[in-house]
Amino acid sequence: MKDPVRLRELLRLATAIAAMPVTVGPYGQSQPSCFDRIKMGFMMGFAVGMAAGALFGTFSCLRYAKEMASTDKWIGMRGRELMGGVGKTMMQSGGTFGTFMAIGMGIRC
Repeated sequence: MKDPVRLRELLRLATAIAAMPVTVGPYGQSQPSCFDRIKMGFMMGFAVGMAAGALFGTFSCLRYAKEMASTDKWIGMRGRELMGGVGKTMMQSGGTFGTFMAIGMGIRC
């Protein structure tokens, strides 16, 4: 990038982009309503709860032990049982954490 003409052109473009005004609607930018904030709080909490539920649910379902009838071996959940257990844990923790986040956002309104 030793070409001074090219460097000047890039500098001119960068200052032109930085100097552009921010467009605002006819009534200005409005804040989200209280209901929108509560919905957003629930969605954020649900996402965090689902992630935590995936981690804790997987660990608890793999750790859960049952004795096989024919042998003396102890095994954790596998296959469809594992997916069902992890999914149930994810939905429960997502719903619980989402509800508490929604309540917290409702208090802040």
